[in-house]
Amino acid sequence: MHLLEVKNIKIKFDTPDGEVQAVNEVSFNLNSKESLAIVGESGSGKTQLVFSILGLLAKNASVSGSIKFNSKEILNLPDLEINKIRSNNIAIIFQDPMTSLNPYMRISDQLSEVLIHHKGISKKIALKKSIDMLDAVKIFDARNKIHMFPHEFSGGMRQRVMIAMSLLCNPNIIIADEPTTALDVTVQAQIMELFADIQKEFNTSFILITHNMGIVAGTCDKTLVMYGGRVMEYGPTEDVFLKPLHPYTIGLLETVPRIDREYDFLKTIPGNPINMLDLPKGCPFADRCTYQMNKCLTSLPSIEIVNKHNHQRACRLPVSELKK
Repeated sequence: MHLLEVKNIKIKFDTPDGEVQAVNEVSFNLNSKESLAIVGESGSGKTQLVFSILGLLAKNASVSGSIKFNSKEILNLPDLEINKIRSNNIAIIFQDPMTSLNPYMRISDQLSEVLIHHKGISKKIALKKSIDMLDAVKIFDARNKIHMFPHEFSGGMRQRVMIAMSLLCNPNIIIADEPTTALDVTVQAQIMELFADIQKEFNTSFILITHNMGIVAGTCDKTLVMYGGRVMEYGPTEDVFLKPLHPYTIGLLETVPRIDREYDFLKTIPGNPINMLDLPKGCPFADRCTYQMNKCLTSLPSIEIVNKHNHQRACRLPVSELKK
């Protein structure tokens, strides 16, 4: 039994310019103590996909499909019901630690508020538990620092506070939306190492949303690659990195600089992302793909399972013709 099972999710937004089909027929699953990376360029539908899990989509959105947590359907639950799942069972770390914290409230109040609201404990006990959690995410001198304001923390320290906040209710799943945005490379590595330590200590499952393939390897068990609101490739991270089976995945990997190579210029994927207001009939990546065939422009490829590890892809090109 999967801890989280997402099937055939479709998300649409009604806008003044027309209907935006943000996510189209996306499926994945997550097991206990497992980590999943959802990777893709900006606008690929990653964040909206996980927002649908916690009922955080905007009012102009409509969503269909199935999302089951511990075998219970949670998609489109009433606010009162989904509020019981937020933080208690599934927590989220929002993008950009610089703006996620309330600048007018002390860290102590922001952390304690979570426990008082969701667990109904006293302010005194909530403060003690908050200090213990800051210690757990390796914030030095947490007993004193907890009474500071967010502007007194560095970007990396604020991200640690956000991680601590997500852990307060001991959730089964933590969703991290671009957790290394605006952080320098050294701090990025520290944050990803912290996630790995937390997973071992708290037996938590993780969903990591990122456009940076460089932080996924060695961090996540599985990787889901999205483009234009659709799944391009999905499978064990080791397989996706060492044996990528979709031209888009190969393109993303080639954009990540390697320390064992010299570059005259950094590689990019040519072309521009598709217009989500006017989706193509065929593969959404076709216009940017060097392997484009006529049938790629006229109909969508189905998702196929290519090996016993449940490595999947949505591409018509024979695997033998891919240049990796």
